[in-house]
Amino acid sequence: NPVAYRHLAMQFESRKVNKVYHAVVEGIKEFSNELVNRNLLANNKGIAKVSKEGKPAQTVFNTLKTYYAHTLVECKPITGRLHQIRVHLTYLKSPICGDTLYGGNPLFLSSLKRRFNLKKDTEEQPIMPRVSLHAYSIGFLGVDGTEINVIAPYPKDFQVLVNQLEKTS
Repeated sequence: NPVAYRHLAMQFESRKVNKVYHAVVEGIKEFSNELVNRNLLANNKGIAKVSKEGKPAQTVFNTLKTYYAHTLVECKPITGRLHQIRVHLTYLKSPICGDTLYGGNPLFLSSLKRRFNLKKDTEEQPIMPRVSLHAYSIGFLGVDGTEINVIAPYPKDFQVLVNQLEKTS
């Protein structure tokens, strides 16, 4: 309803909404409340970059789990800029798997399994055919002041990727 919408919109505007994302990044990273405070500038083609002329952007990162050559990272954007999490992780030299726009590489099963055999005359597909980023949870206050926290389970492709990392680490 309009009252609830306005109430939530004001929380977004005043940065009172708690947003949490999970990402699988390249490399083994130990983030502990790592704050990236870098301005972002988006061009007219929808690509963002770190730039002094850009708008302020802050994201906090925490390592959830490390694997053989990858890390599951919790990402908490304070601001909400275009591609903010993706650009900030690239800034930390931790591009998201599958994020070819910002330096990430697709993750193939052959890079995780030692004895991986592909059927003859077939081309290997990435484990996850998109950016390995998931909007995990959102928290805000209801109109009556109660805390509302909604968690979104991993979609199948993201869960398959995490399960594969678990198996091969």
